[in-house]
Amino acid sequence: MDAATTFDSLVGGLEYPMFIVTARVGEERLGCLVGFATQTSIEPPRFAVCLSHNNRTFRRGREAGLLCVHCVPADAEELAELFGGETGDEVDKFERCAWHDGPDGVPILDACENWFAGRVVWHADAGDHDLFLLEPVAAQAAPAEREFSFHRAKRIEAGHEA
Repeated sequence: MDAATTFDSLVGGLEYPMFIVTARVGEERLGCLVGFATQTSIEPPRFAVCLSHNNRTFRRGREAGLLCVHCVPADAEELAELFGGETGDEVDKFERCAWHDGPDGVPILDACENWFAGRVVWHADAGDHDLFLLEPVAAQAAPAEREFSFHRAKRIEAGHEA
């Protein structure tokens, strides 16, 4: 087996939480389901999220100075399907869920009690995604809850072509 196939098999078996990233550019609200994300630094606090080049949140959101990262609760399957299985090119996802304005008007999803808004301090091409390095500027943490996982999200048919 070649290295790429072995790598795909290895990482495809890992389990990690899914996130929904939202942004606002002008009056346009953007959001997508994200599987590639991690904390990168303790001091200063930094978090990296990767947005697919194929989706509207990347195409329009790279103009945003602030992104909001939502931890998706285990019982929020419909919300994960909305933000992972629909495309903002065709539907207004925010008409289909409860949300409110957060810092700088970035949408905060009411169903996600754990979230943080981060200022984009750097971003770069990372293959078929761009990596956005965020500095948290606002956050909300609720009591610990189980998260919606990667293996559950694998069955969601992407709202945009891969």
